[in-house]
Amino acid sequence: MLPVIAALAALLAGCGDRTDELQAWMDQQRHEVKPNVQPLQAPKRFDPEPYAQAQGVEPFSNQKLSVALKQEARQPNSLLASEMNRRREPLEAYPLDSMAMVGSVVRGGRQFALLRVENLLYQVKLGDYLGQNYGRVTRIAETEIALREVVQDAAGEWVERPAVLQLQERAR
Repeated sequence: MLPVIAALAALLAGCGDRTDELQAWMDQQRHEVKPNVQPLQAPKRFDPEPYAQAQGVEPFSNQKLSVALKQEARQPNSLLASEMNRRREPLEAYPLDSMAMVGSVVRGGRQFALLRVENLLYQVKLGDYLGQNYGRVTRIAETEIALREVVQDAAGEWVERPAVLQLQERAR
């Protein structure tokens, strides 16, 4: 054990000279290098502005939307004009994706579709309206209901688009 300790002491003594060299090199480098730090700019003065639009009309308010719809309904040959002048039906309060077609029935020679909305069952016939986009039933089949909706396109024009509600099979 004694020889191992002696060998370690000799190694440590040899490292002492190298640390002196290293320290001298570090001191020399510190004296030669000049830091180049650009001074910070003074912060700009902040002038608070009062918010004056609080009394204005909110851009997404129902009031603004209803005014725009009424203006569009006054336009001649507007698809929306005939839709705005009729009485709304109960199923127009719900979006299409909240409705599920659960069946169809033929009664008295007329085809009816059965829709489930919020756990209530509704009978729908040709010409009935449903959904929030002025959807009108154009065709009822055993497995689907075809609709014609009136929506705004990217240019802001009111156009017709087809929509379909498929028969939903209940999971067992």
